[in-house]
Amino acid sequence: MKLLTHNMLSSKSLEGVIVGYPLRIVAKDISTSHSPFNKEFVKQMIPKLNWTVFVNAAKQIGLGKDLSEKIVDGFENDEEYLKKVHHLLMEVDVINGKLICPATERVFPISGGVPNLL
Repeated sequence: MKLLTHNMLSSKSLEGVIVGYPLRIVAKDISTSHSPFNKEFVKQMIPKLNWTVFVNAAKQIGLGKDLSEKIVDGFENDEEYLKKVHHLLMEVDVINGKLICPATERVFPISGGVPNLL
């Protein structure tokens, strides 16, 4: 599961859950792979992310220590910053682990990189 995917996942569809976002990540296995850097894609994705959730997710899996708590002003022109975000969004995969609902503590497994929210 990519951190980009995690940023969009919620357990709000469960009965009785009002706030099912963000899901907490407990990662057992993480892998990284190469993905071609697409500067324009990253520039367009950053404003669409829930940045706080993204930073916390990266920290939950032991990465992102050098990410700022807020989006850096002028990020569009900071290629090093964009590459750092690209790496975390597109090259880091949680292979096995679990997601935990903040409202109910219900556990959703991540197996083979696929989160199961059923």
